[in-house]
Amino acid sequence: MNDTLAYALEQDEQDKLKAFRGQFHFPTTADGKPAIYFCGNSLGLQPKGAQACVQRVLDAWKTYAVGGYMKGEAPWMTYAQRFKEPLGKLVGGRPDEIGVMNSLTVNLHLLLASFYRPTKTRYKILLEAGAFPSDQYVAQTQVLHHGFKPEDALIEVAPRANEQCIREEDIVAKIAQAGDTLALVLIGGVSYYTGQYFDLENITTKAHEAGALCGFDLAHAVGNVPMQLHDWNIDFAVWCCYKYLNGGPGAAGAIYVHERFSLDKSTPRLAGWSGSDLKTRFDMPHDFTPEPGADGWALSIAPGLILGGLEASLDLFAQAGLDRLRAKSIRLTGYLEYLLGLLPKDALEVITPRSENARGAQLSVFFPTGGQSLQAYLAEAGIITDYREPGVIRLTPTPLYNTFEDCYHVYQTLHKRLKSG
Repeated sequence: MNDTLAYALEQDEQDKLKAFRGQFHFPTTADGKPAIYFCGNSLGLQPKGAQACVQRVLDAWKTYAVGGYMKGEAPWMTYAQRFKEPLGKLVGGRPDEIGVMNSLTVNLHLLLASFYRPTKTRYKILLEAGAFPSDQYVAQTQVLHHGFKPEDALIEVAPRANEQCIREEDIVAKIAQAGDTLALVLIGGVSYYTGQYFDLENITTKAHEAGALCGFDLAHAVGNVPMQLHDWNIDFAVWCCYKYLNGGPGAAGAIYVHERFSLDKSTPRLAGWSGSDLKTRFDMPHDFTPEPGADGWALSIAPGLILGGLEASLDLFAQAGLDRLRAKSIRLTGYLEYLLGLLPKDALEVITPRSENARGAQLSVFFPTGGQSLQAYLAEAGIITDYREPGVIRLTPTPLYNTFEDCYHVYQTLHKRLKSG
């Protein structure tokens, strides 16, 4: 590696996935040039194929009206079914373990209605300190709903003093310490703040050894890192589809429920008509019988107008292949890390784990002073990132559409700013 534009351009020329960049719309700078977009961890870019997919739904509505539920190229009643297999490939789940529905937080509450069923003695939930607020709020309100106090029922695992990431052994130790009081482990697969990718298989194994269930919020993991949820025996997971999956703002969320639960009709759940058995759904039975698989948790029909972006993006994932994308991501993120390491050591700290197996595409960079103004400076230079207090800029070279040249220009812009003070 070296810090020259020539090197970056050479790497891009050799990139076998470079054509996928042309399949996305980029925001533009004041002078009309494509911005450098390093914010795919927050909202993915729009695939160029998304408009046609959304237009197809509008055309069906226009042509068939209510008949669009059953007619056309993508009938709305079953539209979400076409996402089960491609999403299953991305997370290592079987198609009947995948459901597309609602939004992430709604889905998390729905699944906790099934998987957080505390008793007087086994009622505690373990989660990481500093989890995304929605996860914190879900856990807090769930324990309150069951009559427990959050300060007693919630166990948080935090980084050690003067460290930014949580040590895996500390998670394992907390699970063992909780023992038979532990009802559920609920962890983010990849930390939204630090970019740390947790060992999902080991955490699940340890939770099961303690007699607890284990679920994950995969919002920052899906489409970013490879997973094998079924083989790892993970009980359940939720995610949104608008970050690395490029489903668009307000995109439908998705769930994974291991088949030992999803194919068991006695698994408790909150019910809706769209989650009832399709074979008898239109008979309008009085009593609820769930559709086999994860679809048995659906409350309503997935909204067709917001599925178009996801359909277009998943087509691109299928063409690119997650293994190839992950290989490029490791190289791209590693190159950005190398460049950041050339900047003054006292000006910044990469708080994301250095091991490629413990992170995805995101590098979280802590600036002791001036982080927010530096993020604004990057924006003025046509580089879109995001900022998190205190002092962290999240830089995410997404392999579907970012380049080595992008990384080089981010480095050069930071170097210029830090050099000038």
